[in-house]
Amino acid sequence: MGLIYLVIVGAVAGYFATRMMRIEANPAVTIGIGIAGALVGGFILQGALAVLGLLGGIIGAVIGAFVVIWIYQALQQRK
Repeated sequence: MGLIYLVIVGAVAGYFATRMMRIEANPAVTIGIGIAGALVGGFILQGALAVLGLLGGIIGAVIGAFVVIWIYQALQQRK
């Protein structure tokens, strides 16, 4: 299903991109440009999300560690 969605979105994106960049191309080339752009953009976005996902996990882990250290210090001060 994801590939079909990518093809449809790519075809529409190709149409808009060729019009915005004022490229005169036949429909097959326009659709091909859009599909290729959607595939490249999809891979770039997946890579960016993977990096940001990893970074988000690290940030969450550090914040979690801060909370645990804060609780640990609060319990140690009570003794």
